[in-house]
Amino acid sequence: MRVLVTRPAHSATRTAQRLRDMGHEPLLLPLRQPVHDSNAAADALAVTSGAIAVTSAEAIRVLSALGEKLPPHLARPLFAVGETTAEEARSLGFRSVASSQGNGGDLADLVATEKPGTLLYLAGTPRAETFERRLRELGIHFSVAECYRMQPAVPDSAEIDAIFDNGYPDAILFYSRQTAEDFFRLPEPRAAPPKRNAIRLLCLSEAVAEAVPAALKKNVMISPMTNEESLLSLL
Repeated sequence: MRVLVTRPAHSATRTAQRLRDMGHEPLLLPLRQPVHDSNAAADALAVTSGAIAVTSAEAIRVLSALGEKLPPHLARPLFAVGETTAEEARSLGFRSVASSQGNGGDLADLVATEKPGTLLYLAGTPRAETFERRLRELGIHFSVAECYRMQPAVPDSAEIDAIFDNGYPDAILFYSRQTAEDFFRLPEPRAAPPKRNAIRLLCLSEAVAEAVPAALKKNVMISPMTNEESLLSLL
């Protein structure tokens, strides 16, 4: 099966290998790229104590660039969405890491059960506000440091045409609402066939699926859980 991956290049490379291991042919079309602000993360860590929360592995990659500024904070509890992000945090040296398997709301519920006191959320932009909204509902006080930004990575027409030379892929993986919106704003590939009835649009969550145009809703499949293993199980 030919599977198009729309996530940022760093993550897409890992996904591509997983797809090859499953016997599929990955096609990479990154539609967002991260811009890190390690100073924002360092400043926020310096003026806070207590637990840290992340909803993306991108925040862990920001922390990895802090060098000697990071070790004093590795004993702080860290809460992460997804075991993959949690493992990256452990690899970086964090000693107390807990993960939720759902979305930001589930992570907030996990934080509430642990009662960590103060909480620093290392966030990106743009982002869904599920985690922050649920924290407020639970009465948990927190601060936010925006330490990375996911900016559009607009492919040129030649790159798009190369992807679609043999027609549309059998499936497209969408990990965020932003990248789904980016994809459906792309110009129609010149080499693509006019019919897309068989294409499968695999979305990490219902929020992601909302970005799919109404005419293609019948092609949508939503991951049972908001992690890559669950998403790939739909193939």
